[in-house]
Amino acid sequence: MALRVPKAELSDELTEDLTKAYGVVPEPVAVAWHNPKVAESTLALGGSANEWDAVDESLKTFAHMAVAAQVGCNWCLDINYFQALNQSLDPAKASQVPNWRAVDVFTPLERDVLEYAEAMTSTPPTVTDELSARLLDALGEAGLVELTAFIAFANLATRNNNALGIQSQGFSETCEVPLAARPENAG
Repeated sequence: MALRVPKAELSDELTEDLTKAYGVVPEPVAVAWHNPKVAESTLALGGSANEWDAVDESLKTFAHMAVAAQVGCNWCLDINYFQALNQSLDPAKASQVPNWRAVDVFTPLERDVLEYAEAMTSTPPTVTDELSARLLDALGEAGLVELTAFIAFANLATRNNNALGIQSQGFSETCEVPLAARPENAG
Protein backbone atom coordinates (compact mmCIF):
# COMPACT_ATOMS: atom_id res chain seq x y z
CA MET A 1 0.00 0.00 0.00
CA ALA A 2 1.31 3.44 -0.88
CA LEU A 3 0.76 6.66 1.01
CA ARG A 4 -2.58 8.12 -0.05
CA VAL A 5 -1.39 11.64 0.78
CA PRO A 6 2.24 12.54 0.09
CA LYS A 7 4.54 13.70 2.85
CA ALA A 8 4.48 17.44 3.50
CA GLU A 9 7.54 19.65 3.58
CA LEU A 10 8.61 20.11 7.20
CA SER A 11 10.79 22.84 8.64
CA ASP A 12 14.41 21.97 9.24
CA GLU A 13 13.89 22.42 12.98
CA LEU A 14 10.92 20.03 13.11
CA THR A 15 12.74 17.49 10.93
CA GLU A 16 15.76 17.69 13.23
CA ASP A 17 13.67 17.34 16.41
CA LEU A 18 11.74 14.34 15.07
CA THR A 19 14.88 12.68 13.75
CA LYS A 20 16.58 13.17 17.11
CA ALA A 21 13.61 11.56 18.89
CA TYR A 22 12.87 8.70 16.46
CA GLY A 23 15.86 8.36 14.14
CA VAL A 24 13.60 9.36 11.23
CA VAL A 25 10.61 11.60 10.64
CA PRO A 26 7.53 9.54 11.55
CA GLU A 27 5.31 9.25 8.49
CA PRO A 28 2.10 10.06 10.39
CA VAL A 29 3.57 13.47 11.23
CA ALA A 30 4.94 14.06 7.73
CA VAL A 31 1.57 13.27 6.15
CA ALA A 32 -0.54 15.14 8.72
CA TRP A 33 1.62 18.25 8.42
CA HIS A 34 -0.38 19.25 5.33
CA ASN A 35 -2.79 20.50 7.99
CA PRO A 36 -0.56 21.69 10.86
CA LYS A 37 -3.55 22.32 13.16
CA VAL A 38 -4.58 18.67 12.86
CA ALA A 39 -1.00 17.44 13.22
CA GLU A 40 -0.29 19.61 16.27
CA SER A 41 -3.60 18.70 17.94
CA THR A 42 -3.04 14.99 17.41
CA LEU A 43 0.54 15.22 18.69
CA ALA A 44 -0.65 17.20 21.73
CA LEU A 45 -3.39 14.68 22.53
CA GLY A 46 -0.95 11.79 22.15
CA GLY A 47 1.56 13.57 24.37
CA SER A 48 -1.09 14.22 27.00
CA ALA A 49 -2.28 10.61 26.86
CA ASN A 50 1.28 9.45 27.47
CA GLU A 51 1.36 11.52 30.67
CA TRP A 52 -1.75 9.91 32.18
CA ASP A 53 -0.66 7.76 35.10
CA ALA A 54 -3.61 5.88 36.61
CA VAL A 55 -2.84 2.76 34.53
CA ASP A 56 0.48 0.97 34.15
CA GLU A 57 2.28 1.90 30.92
CA SER A 58 2.63 -1.75 29.92
CA LEU A 59 -1.14 -2.23 29.96
CA LYS A 60 -1.65 0.84 27.78
CA THR A 61 1.10 -0.22 25.37
CA PHE A 62 -0.39 -3.71 25.06
CA ALA A 63 -3.85 -2.17 24.53
CA HIS A 64 -2.58 0.12 21.76
CA MET A 65 -0.83 -2.81 20.09
CA ALA A 66 -4.02 -4.89 20.27
CA VAL A 67 -5.98 -2.09 18.59
CA ALA A 68 -3.27 -1.75 15.93
CA ALA A 69 -3.28 -5.49 15.25
CA GLN A 70 -7.06 -5.55 14.91
CA VAL A 71 -7.29 -2.45 12.69
CA GLY A 72 -4.24 -3.45 10.66
CA CYS A 73 -2.06 -0.44 11.47
CA ASN A 74 1.42 -1.77 10.90
CA TRP A 75 2.95 1.60 11.79
CA CYS A 76 1.36 1.66 15.27
CA LEU A 77 2.26 -1.96 15.93
CA ASP A 78 5.83 -1.29 14.82
CA ILE A 79 6.39 1.87 16.89
CA ASN A 80 4.62 0.55 20.00
CA TYR A 81 6.64 -2.66 19.99
CA PHE A 82 9.81 -0.60 19.65
CA GLN A 83 8.70 1.75 22.44
CA ALA A 84 7.80 -1.20 24.67
CA LEU A 85 11.49 -1.97 24.85
CA ASN A 86 12.16 1.60 26.01
CA GLN A 87 9.61 0.99 28.79
CA SER A 88 11.58 -2.13 29.80
CA LEU A 89 8.69 -4.44 28.94
CA ASP A 90 9.50 -8.07 28.35
CA PRO A 91 10.18 -8.21 24.58
CA ALA A 92 9.02 -11.82 24.35
CA LYS A 93 5.67 -10.83 25.90
CA ALA A 94 5.27 -7.61 23.90
CA SER A 95 6.03 -9.50 20.71
CA GLN A 96 3.04 -11.77 21.29
CA VAL A 97 0.34 -9.11 21.57
CA PRO A 98 -0.96 -9.72 18.02
CA ASN A 99 -1.33 -13.39 18.93
CA TRP A 100 -2.36 -12.96 22.59
CA ARG A 101 -5.25 -15.42 22.60
CA ALA A 102 -3.02 -18.30 21.48
CA VAL A 103 -0.19 -17.87 24.02
CA ASP A 104 0.04 -18.19 27.79
CA VAL A 105 2.46 -15.34 28.59
CA PHE A 106 -0.09 -12.74 29.73
CA THR A 107 -1.53 -12.31 33.21
CA PRO A 108 -5.31 -12.39 33.69
CA LEU A 109 -5.37 -8.57 33.96
CA GLU A 110 -3.31 -8.18 30.77
CA ARG A 111 -5.65 -10.57 28.98
CA ASP A 112 -8.68 -8.55 30.15
CA VAL A 113 -7.03 -5.34 28.88
CA LEU A 114 -6.29 -6.93 25.51
CA GLU A 115 -9.85 -8.24 25.28
CA TYR A 116 -11.22 -4.80 26.23
CA ALA A 117 -9.09 -3.11 23.55
CA GLU A 118 -10.41 -5.49 20.91
CA ALA A 119 -13.99 -5.17 22.15
CA MET A 120 -13.83 -1.37 22.00
CA THR A 121 -12.32 -1.54 18.52
CA SER A 122 -14.96 -3.86 17.08
CA THR A 123 -17.76 -2.31 15.06
CA PRO A 124 -20.13 -2.22 16.78
CA PRO A 125 -18.24 -2.33 20.09
CA THR A 126 -18.63 -5.61 21.98
CA VAL A 127 -17.66 -4.53 25.51
CA THR A 128 -19.53 -6.56 28.11
CA ASP A 129 -20.64 -5.61 31.61
CA GLU A 130 -18.66 -8.56 33.00
CA LEU A 131 -15.39 -7.48 31.37
CA SER A 132 -15.94 -3.87 32.45
CA ALA A 133 -16.62 -5.00 36.03
CA ARG A 134 -13.40 -7.06 36.15
CA LEU A 135 -11.39 -4.09 34.89
CA LEU A 136 -13.15 -1.73 37.30
CA ASP A 137 -12.24 -4.03 40.20
CA ALA A 138 -8.62 -4.28 39.03
CA LEU A 139 -7.98 -0.68 37.93
CA GLY A 140 -10.48 1.43 39.86
CA GLU A 141 -12.70 4.12 38.41
CA ALA A 142 -9.90 6.48 37.36
CA GLY A 143 -7.98 3.62 35.80
CA LEU A 144 -10.91 2.33 33.75
CA VAL A 145 -11.71 5.83 32.52
CA GLU A 146 -8.05 6.32 31.54
CA LEU A 147 -7.76 2.95 29.82
CA THR A 148 -10.96 3.59 27.88
CA ALA A 149 -9.81 7.03 26.72
CA PHE A 150 -6.36 5.64 25.83
CA ILE A 151 -7.90 2.89 23.71
CA ALA A 152 -10.16 5.47 22.04
CA PHE A 153 -7.04 7.52 21.17
CA ALA A 154 -5.36 4.37 19.84
CA ASN A 155 -8.37 3.87 17.58
CA LEU A 156 -8.05 7.44 16.30
CA ALA A 157 -4.34 6.97 15.54
CA THR A 158 -4.57 3.49 14.02
CA ARG A 159 -7.58 4.22 11.84
CA ASN A 160 -6.08 7.52 10.69
CA ASN A 161 -2.79 5.87 9.73
CA ASN A 162 -4.49 2.93 8.06
CA ALA A 163 -6.81 5.12 5.98
CA LEU A 164 -3.89 7.29 4.84
CA GLY A 165 -1.84 4.24 3.77
CA ILE A 166 0.87 4.74 6.40
CA GLN A 167 2.89 1.56 6.89
CA SER A 168 5.65 0.36 9.20
CA GLN A 169 8.89 2.31 9.10
CA GLY A 170 10.93 -0.58 10.49
CA PHE A 171 11.31 0.62 14.08
CA SER A 172 10.86 -2.91 15.45
CA GLU A 173 13.52 -4.39 13.17
CA THR A 174 16.13 -3.52 15.81
CA CYS A 175 14.28 -5.53 18.47
CA GLU A 176 15.77 -8.83 19.58
CA VAL A 177 12.52 -10.81 19.41
CA PRO A 178 10.42 -10.67 16.20
CA LEU A 179 6.86 -9.41 16.46
CA ALA A 180 4.32 -12.22 16.13
CA ALA A 181 1.88 -12.12 13.25
CA ARG A 182 -1.84 -11.85 13.96
CA PRO A 183 -3.63 -15.09 13.08
CA GLU A 184 -5.48 -14.73 9.77
CA ASN A 185 -8.77 -15.90 11.25
CA ALA A 186 -8.63 -13.50 14.23
CA GLY A 187 -11.19 -10.76 14.94
